[in-house]
Amino acid sequence: MNDQFPIIQIIDNQGNFLDKTYEERITEDLTKSMYRHLLRIRTFDKKCMSLQRQGRIGTYAPYEGQEASQVGSAMALNEDDWLFPSYRDHGATMTFGHSLRNILLFWNGRNEGCIPANGKKVFPPGIPIATQLPHAVGAAYAEKRKGTKNASIVYFGDGATSEGDFHEGLNFASVLKAPVVFFNQNNHFAISVPLSKQMNTETIAQKALAYDMRSVRIDGNDVFAVYFHTLDSLEQARNGEGPTLIEAVTWRYGAHTTADDPTKYRDQSENEKRRDNDPILRLERFLKNQGWFTEDWKESMLVELSQEVDSAIEEMENFPKADPADMFDYVFEKPTWGIEQQKKELLQLMRGEE
Repeated sequence: MNDQFPIIQIIDNQGNFLDKTYEERITEDLTKSMYRHLLRIRTFDKKCMSLQRQGRIGTYAPYEGQEASQVGSAMALNEDDWLFPSYRDHGATMTFGHSLRNILLFWNGRNEGCIPANGKKVFPPGIPIATQLPHAVGAAYAEKRKGTKNASIVYFGDGATSEGDFHEGLNFASVLKAPVVFFNQNNHFAISVPLSKQMNTETIAQKALAYDMRSVRIDGNDVFAVYFHTLDSLEQARNGEGPTLIEAVTWRYGAHTTADDPTKYRDQSENEKRRDNDPILRLERFLKNQGWFTEDWKESMLVELSQEVDSAIEEMENFPKADPADMFDYVFEKPTWGIEQQKKELLQLMRGEE
């Protein structure tokens, strides 16, 4: 089955072309923009890890190592497309234009963090595994019914492919020829469960065969492979040719979340072996090979990005304090008696009343 679904690459680990048919399409401006986005979301990720350890945000889901999958795919979207993230895809939402402050508010437990910036169609992160897949299909089908050329992309991990929502979403999309791209980041672990214990199939891409759906398996650390194959899949979806399942094979260096201890179930020495295949290092090598890279340019960009993230952190921490009673006000249009009673009891407790 791997012969049918080989891992597609455009550049190798040393930043050399493997597929020169893309050479003219890979410009200096495109490559530098990709590199900036990769550095930006890694800067954000590392600062969030520090914030969590300092108790300044809540539990956090890191994505270091998966940056090329998130940047390359999000850069392929059009302005009016839909993006449906899981809880680990804030790198993709940042790349698509989500507010850094609001992403930080989300990780600080604030509902305001689910509000995208500038009218962007970014769905709130899917916390239950795979529930966002049918939602993405529904939005895509609505766009089709309205006669637009807008498409949806939905992100999920390898563990989500063991959920019923995955199969329902693919079946729904296949039947309706909905303009949606299912973007799987296969980082080899669903929390503590390795891929080999999740499924008996050799690839995730082959699961599309049951739904007569196009699929492709790509190197998720090759930002060019991610970008161009997502671009092609979105274009086919827009043109009425149906959905695509993309399996981006990658690796996450850190824990599932900051509440997790990966040493309990994973050989952490594997991380160091995989550092040579780091998505940012690979693109940096490509830039150097093309003569488009200087250390001064990188360092000035890192300073700028660090300042941007620090400014967003300051905004988040200066945001008005939350009113705990708000949690009762936005469940139903008209609160039920049970919710009213719970709110009353909370307010009494906050006032120190019996």
